[in-house]
Amino acid sequence: MKLGEEIGVGNTATVYEWTEGKVIKLFYYDYPRKSIEKEFQNAKIISNMGFQKPKAYGIVAYGERLGIIYDKIGGKSLETWVMETGDVEGCALYMANLHKKIISNTVTNVPSYKEFLRYNILRARGLEDREKILSILDQLPDGNILCHGDFHPGNIFISGGQTIAIDFMNICQGHFLYDVARTTFLIQYTPVPEEVKDKEVLLKLKRLLTDLYLVEMGITREMIQNYLTVIMAARMGENPEEISNLVYE
Repeated sequence: MKLGEEIGVGNTATVYEWTEGKVIKLFYYDYPRKSIEKEFQNAKIISNMGFQKPKAYGIVAYGERLGIIYDKIGGKSLETWVMETGDVEGCALYMANLHKKIISNTVTNVPSYKEFLRYNILRARGLEDREKILSILDQLPDGNILCHGDFHPGNIFISGGQTIAIDFMNICQGHFLYDVARTTFLIQYTPVPEEVKDKEVLLKLKRLLTDLYLVEMGITREMIQNYLTVIMAARMGENPEEISNLVYE
């Protein structure tokens, strides 16, 4: 069958209309099959957990590319919603309420968050105080809480006042503060594209959203400081091209 309308474009895949009520997330030619299978397995692991997310139906071949069939979700990303409405407080509340539902689940058959961080800290080039950072990581607790691993407004959709989580490629198990710190990092510290107008305004908005999200989660910055330290160090191994543009405050 032919692909339907293009719905969205990401770093690893393009999403198209498929059959009625379904979409296909069609991965690029060079994207590893193992990673596609991992994403599908993750979708199956979380399928019966008590928060809204699109159901995955299977992996299909389309020409020389592979894709995953998902339920189509309506609405728009929370990132788009907050930029359109300016409702930063509402965005923080939507985020926190959904995140609390996700981290209320436990898992045992996904990677350890600590080991994910350790792997990337060890492979990071030019990392100063590597041994000190690994020592901080060793002192952080383990856990079996479901951590999304990439929870931010771009991976949340809102429709009719209901939030839906997407993109569970990076789920791990660990203490829930790993995921709260990761979200803090993704919102506040990742760089703003150079072409964005009013860059300083957007940086202040990112800081405000982070502060409000943490308040709604009942978490202080002191509680996540050591988690944030190791997450920032691990990012040098995970996404090194981003590091030179990080915003530190």
